[in-house]
Amino acid sequence: MELRQLRYFLAIAEHGTFSKAASKVFVAQSALSHQLAQLEDELGARLFERSRRGAELTEAGVVFHAYALSILRQVEDAASSVSGLTDSPAGKVVFGIPHSASQALALPLLNAVRQELPKVQLELTEELTGNLTRQLLAGSLHMAILFDDGALDDFISEPLVAEKMSLIYRADAGDKQTRANISFREALAKPLILPAQPHGVRPLIEQQAAQAGLLAPNVVAEISSISILRTSLLAGLGCTILPVMPLKAELDSGALIARSIRAPGVQRVVALCRSRHIPLSTAAASVGALAAKVVRALCQQGLWVDGRYIGR
Repeated sequence: MELRQLRYFLAIAEHGTFSKAASKVFVAQSALSHQLAQLEDELGARLFERSRRGAELTEAGVVFHAYALSILRQVEDAASSVSGLTDSPAGKVVFGIPHSASQALALPLLNAVRQELPKVQLELTEELTGNLTRQLLAGSLHMAILFDDGALDDFISEPLVAEKMSLIYRADAGDKQTRANISFREALAKPLILPAQPHGVRPLIEQQAAQAGLLAPNVVAEISSISILRTSLLAGLGCTILPVMPLKAELDSGALIARSIRAPGVQRVVALCRSRHIPLSTAAASVGALAAKVVRALCQQGLWVDGRYIGR
């Protein structure tokens, strides 16, 4: 198996036809087809289904795609890390952020990387936490923000923030309890809109409810998108249990209300995670250190609302 075969395979997967892929990697189409055939022979599986519409990944191709991407990324990381020994960190870093944490972290991190690591190309991937976990395991991401639900043993993780979660719902006229807190038991009994398992805060809420000896949450709808959750809350379709940052604009405007959950309080721990088996490039390690610095500053300045910095 050769690196050029992996590059040709990824080019076909990206562009959908052999002719377009050949032009992008600057080889004759016959040479590209020959190299792919050799790769498929070595793997003992067809990687593409050919048709008049082009080339589509087979099931084996989908599996192989993640590994090919990871291998080439590690080769690039190795080269950039060596050059970084005599120069400032450089190269591409792919950083995963869950939907519900991007409001707090994405823009500050982008700005910080631009200012302090000008030779680093930062690619932010906003995804569901379950998807981020799979991508991090496959090596498609250098690092990711995940929520510590006790299932991060596959990664090297650094806790950064403990976030208080609140009961959030639409502000209706005549609501006399806007300032009152609420018990966790009462919050769990509300008609709740939560992410589907295993995404977002859902595992944390169910785990903390079980630890407190309380009933499972009364889930009336499963929504794993922050934008759809926002419109559902504004439409009055239910409540959610979430930190305030993802919905801060609506809370600041008064369109939504957040009620604190009293003891036993419910919180989530935001952690920076990376693979135990794939070494970080110099650029990725620099971005990780900078991310922790940014998070600390946001918490200290009160910009990460209801967030308490717990990192080193």
